[in-house]
Amino acid sequence: MLGREDGKKQPLKQPKKQTKEMDEEDIAFKQKQKEQKKLEELKAKAAGKGPLASDGVKKSGKK
Repeated sequence: MLGREDGKKQPLKQPKKQTKEMDEEDIAFKQKQKEQKKLEELKAKAAGKGPLASDGVKKSGKK
């Protein structure tokens, strides 16, 4: 047998992605998007709940 003749073939390596330098505008835009997403999540979370202070009449199970 000669080396890896029958073995699993290795995939070709992909070149590494180049990191793009972000300027101040890009950073500010991403920060604004994050804040907007957090606000939307909080709104959706708050909409799912009922009234916060409900001191209504509680009924007991006794007759």
